Amino acid sequence: GKPGARLNSAEARRRADDLQERLQQRMAQLEREGGISAMPPTVIGALVVAPAGLLAAMTGQAAPSQPADTQASAARARAIVMALERQLGLEPTDREFEKLGYDIESRIPGTGKLRFIEVKGRTQSADSITVTRNEVLTALNKPEDFILAIVRFGEDGGHDVRYVREPFGSEPDFGAVSVNYRVEELWARGTEPA
Repeated sequence: GKPGARLNSAEARRRADDLQERLQQRMAQLEREGGISAMPPTVIGALVVAPAGLLAAMTGQAAPSQPADTQASAARARAIVMALERQLGLEPTDREFEKLGYDIESRIPGTGKLRFIEVKGRTQSADSITVTRNEVLTALNKPEDFILAIVRFGEDGGHDVRYVREPFGSEPDFGAVSVNYRVEELWARGTEPA
């Protein structure tokens, strides 16, 4: 074999001693663990979890409103925008789960062009929109083709939609995962879907 490939006897002895020492330490540890016995639990505190709706009913107060960003409202907002795109004569495809930086890809028939639409559903009272770094970068990379669609849900169950073109002015800070924008500012820059 190659020179130095074989262990010399002093090195082999040192390794054997190291392994023996590790084995003894592990056996001692297992011995100690074998002596551990379970004791009855000691209660140091208690917690009661009650549904917010039940507490509201018991105290006569209004139940807190549900968060705006539920999966259901996001899906409903996408469905509304998909229907709008079809009404405009376009061919939308839901791409939400592909994490491409937008939710809907909408084909403009006869042109081969695509619109990339990020959909945000919010209640009327919501004051901010959270956008991921990927969504902002997609908007900046495709300024003519990217649309931020904001769907506002009213208390009566109705909704309003605005399309915001070129919604973001600059790239997020390098370490930012997401950025919050004020709904009112984006809404004011938006237009009727077209």
